[in-house]
Amino acid sequence: NMCNSTDMPYEDSRQLLVVVYSVIFAVGLPTNFLTAILTIMQIRRKNITAVYLLGLSLCELMYLSTLPLWIIYVQNDHKWTMGMQSCHVTGYIFFCNIYISILLLCCISADRYVAVVQALESRGKWYRSQTTATVITVALFTMVAVIYCPVFFVDKSTTCFESPFNPQLAYYNVSRFFVGFIAPLLLLSFMNYKIFQSIKTSCSLSPLQKAKVKRLAIAVIVIFLICFAPYHCILLIRAIFYLLYPNENCGFEKKSYTTSVVFLCFSTANAAADPFIYVLASENARKEICRTFQFCGFQLSSGSQTEITKVQDSPPQISPRKETLTDGNPQNR
Repeated sequence: NMCNSTDMPYEDSRQLLVVVYSVIFAVGLPTNFLTAILTIMQIRRKNITAVYLLGLSLCELMYLSTLPLWIIYVQNDHKWTMGMQSCHVTGYIFFCNIYISILLLCCISADRYVAVVQALESRGKWYRSQTTATVITVALFTMVAVIYCPVFFVDKSTTCFESPFNPQLAYYNVSRFFVGFIAPLLLLSFMNYKIFQSIKTSCSLSPLQKAKVKRLAIAVIVIFLICFAPYHCILLIRAIFYLLYPNENCGFEKKSYTTSVVFLCFSTANAAADPFIYVLASENARKEICRTFQFCGFQLSSGSQTEITKVQDSPPQISPRKETLTDGNPQNR
């Protein structure tokens, strides 16, 4: 019982999708561009985590560049009039962005886990180097890009990646739920739990610094769940319903369509949230922002200029162990 994609209630979610996509584009584009600049500066200072952050920012910028096309598509009652090849490229970038982002979030948490929980054991090891981080990032981009190549050979309708369910797609979505969501969630939960345990017994951190590390670790899990849990859960529900009741699937697809596309839309919110979590929340990043604006000729307040001067003129007062725990971005020494 195949559903006709033109029968879906597109109008129910049209306004919300346009608003959310527009906000994500307006917020995400400048913040990710700024994040990319800041992480390049940190990479030059031999910061390891910055390599993953740069990959994340570039991935988000690539996706954000396609959002205007999705907005046009939604405004046009889900009729893609810009050529099927552009639909394939846009959808390809969208799906790659979701799973490259998820994998890079895992890499960032894993790097922080090693830096905090195994700070002494990992110092000087080959896996704690910018070269290793670069190889891993390139490998993740390549792997996801290859896996999603088949999107160029599907979906020949007037819609863009909104084809009716079939058995292959149903089983594929089940695998996406477990491999692309549950497995990373378990990894993130384990690593951040270990980070909590480590800082709880640390004597080198003040209560304020411990609270900061906890907030950042919690933010990772919260943003991951908010952005990716609803989308993957509705994927699983739709797939299971189709596999159990294939003859009644059409009615269910129409009823769940609005929820599905709204959750899909919210899954892109990480493009706007990631820079705030991993860079803008860091004290070092705020100082880098001030230096960047100063370099570009923007006038800073006297207080900001004084703070930058103090940072540049004063010797560091934080021990290597404490710096590792506070920022999660230890330098290669």
